[in-house]
Amino acid sequence: MSGKTYGFGVNPELGLNHFFVQIPSTADQLVQVYERFSWTKGEDQQPGNADRLRMEISRHKWNKVSSALTAEFNARLKKDKVRIGKFVVGGTPVEKLFGKEMMVLLWGIEDTDPSAIPTAIRNWKGLMPEERWWLYTMTNASTGHIHDKKGWRIALRFALCENPVEQMSMDSLLDLD
Repeated sequence: MSGKTYGFGVNPELGLNHFFVQIPSTADQLVQVYERFSWTKGEDQQPGNADRLRMEISRHKWNKVSSALTAEFNARLKKDKVRIGKFVVGGTPVEKLFGKEMMVLLWGIEDTDPSAIPTAIRNWKGLMPEERWWLYTMTNASTGHIHDKKGWRIALRFALCENPVEQMSMDSLLDLD
């Protein structure tokens, strides 16, 4: 990949559409996730009027998933020899496809008890990136606005949070070759 990247793999030379995670400086405020369709020079990006607010989630829930998101995205960035990223207070740009995958997990946990988040992460990790993209596309098409907590959004919660896949079961499935 040529050109400078920002956050998690955002290269404005290759495309302007990306996601932006805004993490407030105080723990009592909500983390906001925007979909952005433009780029302003520099790393200090702030959401603008044209950006779409896709999600607001408690800092507590965000803290429970951010390390899994970081590990997943950075492993793939390293594999592609792209600079790795980290989520920072203020804001972090996230490459469009990574953002779609992130939204699947966030939509899945938005209205669940935090105790179900480890199960959601395990089930989310069990999906291929292409499966996550498809789930995002289906969910976004019908319930992608911030307050559309019905239909596919509920289905994601059930699929990720209320479908516990035990680690032994996953390991035995992987040993089928």
